[in-house]
Amino acid sequence: MKRVVTIQDISCFGKCSLTVALPVISAMGVETAILPTAVLSTHTGGFKNFTFRDLSEDIPKIFKHWEDEGIDFDAIYTGYLGSFEQIDQMKAFIEARPSKTLAFVDPAMADNGKLYAGFTPEFARHMATLCAKADIIVPNLTEASFMLGIDYVEEGYDKAYIEDVLRKLAALGAKKAVLTGVSFEPEKLGVAMYDSQTDEFFYYFNEKIDAKFHGTGDIFASTCVGALMRGKSLAEALRLAADYTAECIRITMPDKEKHWYGVEFEKAMPYLIERL
Repeated sequence: MKRVVTIQDISCFGKCSLTVALPVISAMGVETAILPTAVLSTHTGGFKNFTFRDLSEDIPKIFKHWEDEGIDFDAIYTGYLGSFEQIDQMKAFIEARPSKTLAFVDPAMADNGKLYAGFTPEFARHMATLCAKADIIVPNLTEASFMLGIDYVEEGYDKAYIEDVLRKLAALGAKKAVLTGVSFEPEKLGVAMYDSQTDEFFYYFNEKIDAKFHGTGDIFASTCVGALMRGKSLAEALRLAADYTAECIRITMPDKEKHWYGVEFEKAMPYLIERL
């Protein structure tokens, strides 16, 4: 059995970050360790007066204990990081990993043309230095734009534009760059990937569902990591991640007013497991 460690915040309520990554990857038959970077009472999207406790001080101690115990991982998967310090901690952890360990970075910090609350363009540029250490990165178009210091283009772009962005992302240092939220026509939404080692591009699209839910990026990234650990190629993992994310959204649509804070990914678990 493969073993993954996923490093991101834990929102006690809200279906995102670790409360998505742990059950999804575990359900895919992969041992999943966690390292919370912060504990929040809820996620920050749409909730007011949430509590927040930063765990940066504990992270080096946890890393040291794992090292002392000889605990290693087949993949390191980082998500939402709350500070420059945490980015530097992840860089050091990835740099010290065995060569066989996959480094998968989801630079979760922005969407829809805007950075999340509390983040700055300087933070995005620092996140790019973590992406430089990764084997695979999975930003959305907004995150890619901020990391590269280019204008965000919401629509009307073509393949030449997307492939230029992907090449620039790979030039940061990652072997494979993935862009999520790519759309060349109104009815389709999907992912694009560039493999810098083979100089090849990959695209995959689903029917676009007219709804937005918190945590779907975490579902996509977690499913991708789980699939890679189950021996899928990156292209196969991206297809499965996109399909499962779309299924989670579809299954939540009848209750979208009630479950605005996150999708009912639990109901879609049989769909995911059957596709492995």
